[in-house]
Amino acid sequence: MDHLPILKEENIIDHIYHIRGVRVMLDVDLATLYGVETRVLKQSVRRNDKRFPEDFMFKLTDKEIDFVVSQNVIPSKGYFGGAKPFAFTEQGVAMLAGILNSDYAIQVNITIMRTFVQMRALMLTYKDLADKIDKLEENYDKKFAVVFNALKQLINKEKEPRKVIEGYQKKKKN
Repeated sequence: MDHLPILKEENIIDHIYHIRGVRVMLDVDLATLYGVETRVLKQSVRRNDKRFPEDFMFKLTDKEIDFVVSQNVIPSKGYFGGAKPFAFTEQGVAMLAGILNSDYAIQVNITIMRTFVQMRALMLTYKDLADKIDKLEENYDKKFAVVFNALKQLINKEKEPRKVIEGYQKKKKN
C-alpha cells in the first residue's frame, strides 16, 4: 500500500468493535493501519498461529459479520474481500507487534495500545459516574418514598367518609 494512514486515535477508535463481549479490531482495518494488504496480515498470522489463541484472535461467524455490517459504517460484506475476517482482541493486537516488525508497524501498535488504554480509562470514568448516579437515585428514592407515602395517606384519607361531629350541622346553601 502506497499511502499510509495518518495515525490518530480517532482513526483507531472508529475501528474498534464490541463482539463476543470484548473489544476487537478486524483484520481489514488493522491491515490498512499497518499499511499492508489484508492477505499479507492474515498470512503472517497463520504462520504464527500458536501466538493467537481464541482469546487473542477469532474468526467471525456469518451472524457476526451481518451484525458488524448492519451496525457499523461497513458498506457490505464485500468490504471483507470474501473471506471471513479475523477479529483481534487487545492482546491479539499486541501479539501482532511480534510478527509485523517494521518501524511503522511498531508505531501503529504503540498508538493502538494507547487507544485501548484510553478507552479503558474512559469506560472506568463512565462506570464511576454511573455508580454515583445510582447512589444518588437510591438516596433520593428513599427520600421521595417518604413523600409519596405521605401523599398516598392523604389521598386515602380523602376517600374515607368524614365523621360527623355531633352538634355540628353543615350550613345549607341558598
